Amino acid sequence: MPTIRLAFRPVAAVLAPALGLSTIVPTVALAQPCDPTQLFAPPAAIDVGELPLDVETGDLDGDGDLDLVVANTANDDISVLLNDGTGALALEVRYAAGSEPVAVAIADLNGDGDTDLVVANGTGDDVSVLLNNGDATFAPGVTYGLTDRPTSIVLGDLDGDGDTDLAAAVDSIGTGIVGVLLNNGDATFAPEVSYAVGQLPESIALGDLDGDGDDDLAVVNLIDDTVTVLVNGGDATFPTSTLLNVGDQPNAVALGDMDGDGDHDLVVANFSDDDVSVLLNNGDATFAPGVRYAVGRLPVAVALGDLDGDGDHDLVVAKTGSLGGANDLSVLLNDGAGAFGPEVRYTAGDSPSSLALGDLDGDGDHDLAVANASGDDLSVLRNRCVALPPRIVTQPGPFVLLPPGGGVAELRVVAAGTGPLAYRWFRNRQPLADGGGVSGASTPILTVDATVEDTATYGVRVTNALGSVFSDEALIAVEVPCSADFDGDGTLTLFDFLGFSNAFDAGCP
Repeated sequence: MPTIRLAFRPVAAVLAPALGLSTIVPTVALAQPCDPTQLFAPPAAIDVGELPLDVETGDLDGDGDLDLVVANTANDDISVLLNDGTGALALEVRYAAGSEPVAVAIADLNGDGDTDLVVANGTGDDVSVLLNNGDATFAPGVTYGLTDRPTSIVLGDLDGDGDTDLAAAVDSIGTGIVGVLLNNGDATFAPEVSYAVGQLPESIALGDLDGDGDDDLAVVNLIDDTVTVLVNGGDATFPTSTLLNVGDQPNAVALGDMDGDGDHDLVVANFSDDDVSVLLNNGDATFAPGVRYAVGRLPVAVALGDLDGDGDHDLVVAKTGSLGGANDLSVLLNDGAGAFGPEVRYTAGDSPSSLALGDLDGDGDHDLAVANASGDDLSVLRNRCVALPPRIVTQPGPFVLLPPGGGVAELRVVAAGTGPLAYRWFRNRQPLADGGGVSGASTPILTVDATVEDTATYGVRVTNALGSVFSDEALIAVEVPCSADFDGDGTLTLFDFLGFSNAFDAGCP
């Protein structure tokens, strides 16, 4: 059977008029991207405790804005700073933690709708759980033991039972482990179950890496120059692990969809190589080799977020001022496909150690909070970027050719612009809805269980508050044999223009 040759030129020139379609694709004028040197206003300093090593954001008082929590390592406590909704922060309120707290995480642990706190105590070999009283004050901490010294913690529903569990990177003598503590549903935790990783695990991140709906773990191992990926079996056991090579002395990891394909990629700060590694996910928790980007001396923290309002994840990297480090921040903007432009430097305080991104002043963009270890303070940098209308980064198509009898066709688009972005797919310029073999009609990925009757052009409109843009159109077509029965119903179909055109193009007489 001859193969149908569907070049996009004759499709646009011949099929569109036959279907009553215009070949002109509507567009929208695009604003220029934000100037990367002008993203953030100068930093404002806010006093906290001694040796602040971690800062996190969350809505602690239920008023809809982001508050801040800081781990003060030298004071054995944490600072809570409540936001008034405009980015102005109240004076810190201190709460006791354990011995030398190094990390904090925020989530609703007991299901009452309030956000609670978990603190990793570096020399206490434990974590402290502080429950929210409902008014952003916190009950005294309850401690849960770990095998050894925790360095980083994450919270998420690891066993799929609807409550929030805990995983900690633990620096155990001679090796490293991840300690998993499952929530009993009431903010009490079962004893630690440990999983081996590499030597000196410094940072842990959580997300669905293999697309199966449960949360997996990624841990950077400073001595081994690797990342351990722990794949969740769905029940908070991790039977499969993979080692990924990165740079020298990796000490921070973050997860996010860097290339717009719907899965979580990895970003790792390499302390002694003065760069970051970006490892793109193949969709199954395997990763392409890392691409390296220079960021300056001694990076210690990395955060991901849309800094320039174009809908993709950009990078912020903090570099310590100790040991001759750069003592500043680097911003790298994403091109929408997971590649990054050159770094742009911003100042913070003395020896920045941790980063948190979020909309602190309620204007719709990502601001930045930085914990400065040697300055005993926070730097807050407000984002002053202008929002952008949507644009298409990767077009669908140009065509999908299915075998005789049809099959499942997939079209996907990658778009950028200030979020949230709304998607609507069209068939022959008529809006589609899910059902009848169509799914994903309002998402970036359209799936069509197609027969010959579904041969048509497909496009997607992407919209945000500033406007809309329509993609190039793609063709889904079903291969037909050299017969006048183009629709396969047993009778001649002499009036079927699409079938005739396809067969003629394939060389049928």
